Amino acid sequence: MRWWSVANFVSNAGTWMQLTVQNLLVLQITGSAAATGLSMSVQAAPALLISVFGGAAVDRWPRKLTAAVSQALLGAVAFVTALMVALDRLDVTSLMVLAAVTGVVATVDGPACSLLGNDLVPREDVPSAIGVGALVHQAGRLAGAALAGVTVGFLGTAAAYAANGLSFLFVASVIPFLRPARGAVRQAGAAKERDAKDTMSVREGLAFFARRPRLLALAGVTGVSAVFGRNYQLTLAVLVTGPLAGGAGSFGTVSTVLAVGGIVGAVLGARLRRPSVRVVGALAAAGGLLQVVAGLSPSLAVLLVMVLPMAVVESVSDTAGTAVLQTDPPAHLRGRVLGVWGSIGTVWGLGGPPALGLLMELAGARGALIAGGLIIAGTIGAGHLLRERRASVPRVSPVANLETAA
Repeated sequence: MRWWSVANFVSNAGTWMQLTVQNLLVLQITGSAAATGLSMSVQAAPALLISVFGGAAVDRWPRKLTAAVSQALLGAVAFVTALMVALDRLDVTSLMVLAAVTGVVATVDGPACSLLGNDLVPREDVPSAIGVGALVHQAGRLAGAALAGVTVGFLGTAAAYAANGLSFLFVASVIPFLRPARGAVRQAGAAKERDAKDTMSVREGLAFFARRPRLLALAGVTGVSAVFGRNYQLTLAVLVTGPLAGGAGSFGTVSTVLAVGGIVGAVLGARLRRPSVRVVGALAAAGGLLQVVAGLSPSLAVLLVMVLPMAVVESVSDTAGTAVLQTDPPAHLRGRVLGVWGSIGTVWGLGGPPALGLLMELAGARGALIAGGLIIAGTIGAGHLLRERRASVPRVSPVANLETAA
């Protein structure tokens, strides 16, 4: 698990290094902000359309081999991009094709690597392992963003892509040496849990997700939080540079506090032993209320005080939700469930920023934060009350009804 965490840190740092310079590269090539947004959508589109198939492939194929091959393919795409940038042969068409290929491979790589990490620890330590993964992700994000400026400044844009390619190859080279922990939920053992009717098709994953109330509740909580909150790089940027009269430096400080809060939240999330949808909902509602207070902030100093707990709550909630998602389904269905979740999450990722942007147009940055926070807390609270009310209603069997009638 230590080797896997190191490999993931290197990979995340390389990915965020590339992402940091990618938008600038598109702008440099096209001079169009619309083209930049289009390249992001092209890379995300495969997750919307074929994530369920990628998850099915992860359930069907050997996990270590699948993860190693997908990492090697992502590394090859990064090296091809670096070569084309260095030779000044990268145009809009090739850029979109490479983005689409990356998105397709990621539909398999994401669930494969997530579930492979869970195989490296005993069953009871999976929530902690997921928390460690969240911590590694946040640390890699900070390191990658910092390294991007240095790499581009001294070696050029192509070097950032080449470094990302090397990071993928490093992960692929580590995977063959990983061994499942004693007591872990192994993919080979999942065959014993498999229903005789399960044909390893996409349909079984969709059916399981649709029949599982706690997964549907998790989707609802995460969805309302993703649409009306969490997009702090958008809402807080407008708030800081608008009503609070700050500049780019002030927003940089806010972004740093958000990153620190994410790391603290990941550490706390790793200590959760029994995460549940109830915990995720409570944390999401608390985050919504903190967002309301942040929207009312009279100064940048007050906002900074509120931003830290907002980021902590969001990170712990994400870690708990991921743990539920990866441990609730039976082992032989987890790849397909993660594939369904990938499609749902892409809908939120693509739809959230435009919806929030429209809300800011109508109500301003403060109004969007306040209204969004109230919607999150109110929706989750109403859902909880409805669930408690249904649970309190006694269930009468048909036999009892007949006896009463007699």
